Amino acid sequence: MCTHQPSCPPVDSTDHDAAVIVKAHPEQGWNLLCNGTIVFDDTGELLPDGRVVGPQRGGGALSAAA
Repeated sequence: MCTHQPSCPPVDSTDHDAAVIVKAHPEQGWNLLCNGTIVFDDTGELLPDGRVVGPQRGGGALSAAA
């Protein structure tokens, strides 16, 4: 799917979400990456093979105070 240089990381790599955005839909809360991954504003992901990656919740100060 990636035709530019340098190539984007493939979907099975740990840095797959560093791929270039090819379609941005901020009004709907998602972006399509060059490697076929859909990334949502809540940090969840839909991979090209249909697997779902849940939102990545940080353990920041807000979480500790709650």
